[in-house]
Amino acid sequence: MSATNEFRIAQMADNGKTIQLTLVENVSTEPISQKQMIIDNVAKKLDTDTKEQIMPLLEAILQAQPTVNIKTYQQTQITIAMPKSRYESIGRPQVGSLMGIDLRKIQS
Repeated sequence: MSATNEFRIAQMADNGKTIQLTLVENVSTEPISQKQMIIDNVAKKLDTDTKEQIMPLLEAILQAQPTVNIKTYQQTQITIAMPKSRYESIGRPQVGSLMGIDLRKIQS
């Protein structure tokens, strides 16, 4: 498993001497319906005969409920500050550019 993750520059601030970059993980997420998650989880727990009897009833009950879409992944956000000379040495990336961050090298 690679520890290098790809991040997209979401925001950039330049105060003259330092550059501050806000990075968000470059991951596409698809919203999933709460109804669909319930149906999938119930279907996993039931045997075939019970599923044939219960699923139409469950779908009818859920049809009357409002649809709530949720994201299936919470993105990581990193803010870094660096001297302007360092920023220029990495190629002056702009908002929307992609950067790789090696998470194995981050130390606390």
